[in-house]
Amino acid sequence: MDPRAEAEADAAAVLGADPAALTALLADLTSPGNEERSRAEGQFHALRGSHPDALALSLAHLLLSPAHPSAPMAAVLLRRLIAPSSQSFVYPALSPATQSSLRALLLSAASAPALPRSISRKLSDAVAELASFLLPANSWPDLLSFLYKSIDSPSSPPGLQESALNILARLASHLAAGFPNLHGLLLSALSHPSSADVRVAGLNAAISLIQSLPSAAARDQFQDLLPAMMRALAESLNCGNEGSAQEALEMMIELAGAEPRFLRRQLPDVVASMLQIAEAPGLEDGTRHLAVEFVVTLAEARERAPGMMRKLPRYVGRLFAVLMTMLLDVQDEPAWHAAVSEEEDAGETGSFVFAQECLDRLAIAVGGNTILPVAAELLPSFFSSEDWRRRHAALVTIAQIAEGSAKVMIKNLEQVVGMVLNSFQDPHPRVRWAAINAVGQLSTDLGPGLQNQLHHVVLPALASAMDDVQNPRVQAIQAHAASAILNFSENCRPEILTPYLDGIVGKLLSLLQTGNQMVQEAALTALASAADSSQEHFQKYYDAVMPYLKAILMNATDKSNRMLRAKSMECISLVGMAVGKQKFKDDAKQVMEVLMTLQGSQMEADDPITSYTLQAWARLCKCLGQDFLPYMSVVMPPLLQSAQLKPDVSVTSARPEDENGESDDEGVETIILGDKRIGIRTSLLEEKATACNMLCCYADELKEGFFPWIDQVTTTLVPLLKFYFHEEVRKAAISAMPELLRSAKLAIEKGQAQGRDNSYLKQLSDYIVPALVEAMHKEPEPQICASILESLNGAIQLSGTLLEENQVRSIVEGIKEVIVASSNRRIERTERAKAEDFDSEEEELLREENEQEDEIFDQVGDCLGTLVKTFKAYFLPFFDELSMYLTPMLGKDKISEERRIAICIFDDVAEHCREAAVRYYDAYLPSLLEACTSVNPDVKQAAVYGIGICAEFGGSAFRPHTGEALSRLYNVIKHPNALDLDNAMAYDNAVSALGKICQFHRDSIDASQVIPAWLSCLPIKNDLIEAKLVHEQLCAMLEKSERELLGHNNQYLPKIVSVFAEVLCAGKDLATEQTASRMINLLRQLQTTLPPSVLASTWSSLQPQQQLALQSVLSS
Repeated sequence: MDPRAEAEADAAAVLGADPAALTALLADLTSPGNEERSRAEGQFHALRGSHPDALALSLAHLLLSPAHPSAPMAAVLLRRLIAPSSQSFVYPALSPATQSSLRALLLSAASAPALPRSISRKLSDAVAELASFLLPANSWPDLLSFLYKSIDSPSSPPGLQESALNILARLASHLAAGFPNLHGLLLSALSHPSSADVRVAGLNAAISLIQSLPSAAARDQFQDLLPAMMRALAESLNCGNEGSAQEALEMMIELAGAEPRFLRRQLPDVVASMLQIAEAPGLEDGTRHLAVEFVVTLAEARERAPGMMRKLPRYVGRLFAVLMTMLLDVQDEPAWHAAVSEEEDAGETGSFVFAQECLDRLAIAVGGNTILPVAAELLPSFFSSEDWRRRHAALVTIAQIAEGSAKVMIKNLEQVVGMVLNSFQDPHPRVRWAAINAVGQLSTDLGPGLQNQLHHVVLPALASAMDDVQNPRVQAIQAHAASAILNFSENCRPEILTPYLDGIVGKLLSLLQTGNQMVQEAALTALASAADSSQEHFQKYYDAVMPYLKAILMNATDKSNRMLRAKSMECISLVGMAVGKQKFKDDAKQVMEVLMTLQGSQMEADDPITSYTLQAWARLCKCLGQDFLPYMSVVMPPLLQSAQLKPDVSVTSARPEDENGESDDEGVETIILGDKRIGIRTSLLEEKATACNMLCCYADELKEGFFPWIDQVTTTLVPLLKFYFHEEVRKAAISAMPELLRSAKLAIEKGQAQGRDNSYLKQLSDYIVPALVEAMHKEPEPQICASILESLNGAIQLSGTLLEENQVRSIVEGIKEVIVASSNRRIERTERAKAEDFDSEEEELLREENEQEDEIFDQVGDCLGTLVKTFKAYFLPFFDELSMYLTPMLGKDKISEERRIAICIFDDVAEHCREAAVRYYDAYLPSLLEACTSVNPDVKQAAVYGIGICAEFGGSAFRPHTGEALSRLYNVIKHPNALDLDNAMAYDNAVSALGKICQFHRDSIDASQVIPAWLSCLPIKNDLIEAKLVHEQLCAMLEKSERELLGHNNQYLPKIVSVFAEVLCAGKDLATEQTASRMINLLRQLQTTLPPSVLASTWSSLQPQQQLALQSVLSS
């Protein structure tokens, strides 16, 4: 038989009047046998392609018999055919008659009495999917009347009402505007007399509607539904229906995150109800956790309702007490005492872990001023309890709230750390372990303040904890103490750590010699951190430590010792970097031989040695510099392989129970996007990020020596500028771009580029610069956007005039976008500051967010400055375009950083475009003169510097501004706080600008007044660049014996000689060698030409040390 005719016959059988063949096909689609299932899938896809109308109608007819065993599968497959988000979507291809029949069949099936819940849910989903496609064109009018009648009619069975409400919830954004009497329908659904399911569906519909409404005013019309919504939740709990209650809670959490201000008017009642649920001991943990999650989500809703929860400190206190009570849900499992891994968490329940996470989130959300008074009230009774679990909970709490409360906690540092250190002597080992853990956490969150203030109590306590032998789990306590040393060292200055090193290193070496692997691993990590923090001070211990480290590296070859061996590598490489090349080079050769052997061996995919080796090689390169080059041929192939790893991403359909996005596999991070569940294996991403960081490190360290690998590395890293699965990968790729260009440029300049010339550098630049610009357009994170701008600036500096006009244009367009996006974010924050509950803590957080924008503007200024310096007057057409973005930034209403950047960019234009920039003076100079009065010293400095530049290059265009410029500069110089450290740079630049007016506009000023005023400010000592220029100018004026400088009867000569003395005493800081020798020559001339009496009085006016210094200089 002809295959085509055979297929037709099969189709006719499956789609004919007898449903048996279709039922068999649907059964095969769920068959456990791969062969049957694959054959059925192929047949289904073929039918979808050849007979979509008949297939859709056959599936819909099956749904009219809801008791049919194939009905649930028919609902799933029909949904795929009519859902716009599905790859199997065929609805638009169906004939108008089929479309009409299908819509009618769907509503008819949905209306069937006693529809099983499993089918009604799937049917509701299918109807909602199709409606989302049809409603925008108003192509399913029957649906609205069906929904209204189903919800409103007293005779509607509860199952039908529930389905209709669920469809309404899915279509809220389409139906909100035109659906009649929505308020009344929802209120009666929320108050349904007999069905908890209808009440929960009403809650779902109400929440979806509230979220879909465009304005606060529209949402406020539904405010009075809130009590009924809370009642629906309470009734589900009262009748023991916790499944429905949990569904309702999840919806309320969604509302709290999306529209927290909707809850504001009734906030105390809503939060009190939730806390009542959280406090109820008879409820399931899952229910109580969701109630807590609701309150924590509200506290976290900073952007939409800043400060709102801080207005309810009593409720924050109740929540805090609930969470501390949950921390008591920990058992003293024998497994914990026998643990061989430091991570062992035997006895910790789901509630314990959940409470830990929520304490951390709550502290970050409400801040230390709110959380610490609450903690101070509860902690003492927990610490003094005889129950070890309460003492344990107190320590866990301190560790969890430290990050969010750091700014306030640091003010009570001694008290907090004292409470923790007291527990180092606790009789219960789990409490001692928690105390050590808390010290480690506090060292991270409160560093470096804790290290600076309390090293004298913390380090001895940790050292003695490494001797803890009071219990069978001695190893865990010792290992954890060593880990806490690591936390402490990471935030510690060498001079603080060094006095304790004898004791610490001795203890860690003795731990290395125990037979316990967990303790040895912790000791290795702590030693590595101590070496990294103490740097060259660690040389003293090198000879004692290195033999142990090498012994572990050479001998820990068993599979069970993989992590121990990996940690020894890390420790050796960090010790090597700390002590330096000279001390380490002999051992380095031996170590690198081992690493080469390891790299050549077959390793399992999960072997930690792989990533530790990558990092160890990079540190060895940093230590050895160019001596590392011979090993690069061994290092690079596996490194490139790791950097080129493809992300392990799985995309599956999201089921309703997947909403939280959690995965059973700890190594997989899951996000839900629409109806898709995306899983990403994190270990691969971390290895990829490490490799990319190492590549950047090699390029930076080896400079021209990295040339042979530039092409491979560039083609690997450039696509990763837009690798949105992992921020660290993007950051590493971004940082590497200028380093690759620098390597190429240096290799070409030094003749080490294998015969390549500047055309190769241009080719590289043509690949890298547009890629950076494109990445800047698409980057979602402001912080990373600042990094892209920084790298782009480096790339522009290195590429210079190799950049073409169209590339410069694209850079400028990108920068315009960045300025607009940053300004919009600032405006959004200003709006947030107008919220009713906005308070000082929110103000502090907003300031921190705005500092990120300052960093972006800083980088924008640097990029544009580099373009101006590179292209000079050729850049001015682009500057004209940018002016509409820059001139608003000069306004008094703008923040200091915006004003400073705009002024700096104009300064660059004036300095590097000289006469061509004169046409901008009228637009910019008034703003510069006004900015001289700014209270911000950086703005003031940029303004006075710009005035000096305009005075130098502006010629007649500057002349009309001379009088006002003098007045403004005098005000800066004579300000009572002018010489404070903050203002010193602005002062020096004002003095320099005054000197330029004296030099270039003498005919416009009273030189006999201005020049002595300028001289009286010398020498300047803070801005060393301006100092060299100003002191050279003084030399030049004295060489010409300028009358106004010397004054009547040489009256200013003693001042000039005293300035020379100070400048010469300062060595090379305040004058170039050439200027210094000119000063010495001038002084010698004065010695020979001045009358002895004048010389003697000039000399006597100097300080004794100045006289000595000058005698020494003049006699040499």
